[in-house]
Amino acid sequence: MRFIETIVSALTGSSTFVPASSAGTDKLAAQALRTLRRFESSQPQGYGANCSLKTAYRRREWETFSRQEKREYIDAILCLMEKPSISGDLAPGARSRYDDFLAIHINQTGSIHGTGSFLSWHRYFTFTYEQALRDECGYTGYQPYLNWPKYALDLYNAPVFDGSDTSMSGNGCYRKYNGTNIPSNDKPFIVLPPGEAGGCVESGPFKDMQVRLGPVAPAVNDAPPNPQKDGLGYNPRCLRRDMSAYAAERWNTDQNVTDLILQSNNIFTFQNTMQGDFPKGFLGVHTSGHFFVGSDPGGDLFSSPGDPYFFLHHAQIDRCWWIWQNIDPWHRIEVIAGTHTVNNDPPSANATLDDIIDLGVNAPGIAIRDAVSTLEGPFCYIYE
Repeated sequence: MRFIETIVSALTGSSTFVPASSAGTDKLAAQALRTLRRFESSQPQGYGANCSLKTAYRRREWETFSRQEKREYIDAILCLMEKPSISGDLAPGARSRYDDFLAIHINQTGSIHGTGSFLSWHRYFTFTYEQALRDECGYTGYQPYLNWPKYALDLYNAPVFDGSDTSMSGNGCYRKYNGTNIPSNDKPFIVLPPGEAGGCVESGPFKDMQVRLGPVAPAVNDAPPNPQKDGLGYNPRCLRRDMSAYAAERWNTDQNVTDLILQSNNIFTFQNTMQGDFPKGFLGVHTSGHFFVGSDPGGDLFSSPGDPYFFLHHAQIDRCWWIWQNIDPWHRIEVIAGTHTVNNDPPSANATLDDIIDLGVNAPGIAIRDAVSTLEGPFCYIYE
């Protein structure tokens, strides 16, 4: 019903946003924070000397940002897009520091999805991006997250995508195409019906953005191919979107998120349920969340960081992991499961906490064990 109401609203020109409840998810986040306080107080003397709940900064939801805070975040992204690339021979097509982040994700996609490093790699990746905004572009805030349940039932009217100067830009213009194939055109296990867009983004701060790398495994059949098989060649094109209300209301509701957290008794179940089971027609909150924007590059597993929305989405992924961990931090922090290959195909060795997270030119490598707590390693943050 809500999906139909959204379509009617779009056709009639109404733009009144109706946020859905995120009460279940937020209640679990509050529970996690209370439990984390008990965990911290139970640790030996000296724990938290470098970072504690009192000194940690707080990542906040996008709509809690003031207009000025949103502009400062957006301006920092635009700044990163203007700074020259340092990727060198790794990514011949990279032209900006923003491209450097996309390049390392493309280069490592086969070892950071459906593997034991999925959560920790993306935690460090998102943190490193946040630090680049601060250290290289003068941003004084922190990485926001997008709490999917608030938007899942009225995605087209969500202020974050309204095309204003304080949005993450709007939907694309209309472009006829045959739908979205997940995980890719080559393996269309799930086909999302076309939305109302699919073309270039023409409103908001990123309307003139140029995507230069990818695609590698496009989800739409009209994405211009990259001149290099690895997707790292120069391939300039517009940012395209086709926001999928269909996916959002089926896989990113408050019930979806609370079920993920409460029904996952171990890290293996949690990370696999989060990422979906495509042959069984199940997207999961991670993949579905990418199709809040979809198209090109957002719908390509490899190239998705090419859309600036990616980092709000992955901050929410990290928040979900943070909640799951801190419901029982005694047993859920230093845990790892999975191998080094996507869904263990082909079979490979088990991942360990001593494996190194490599972000190339973007940051020094760290061990996974240094990325499993947001209060240790290079981190010092929590979520509110």
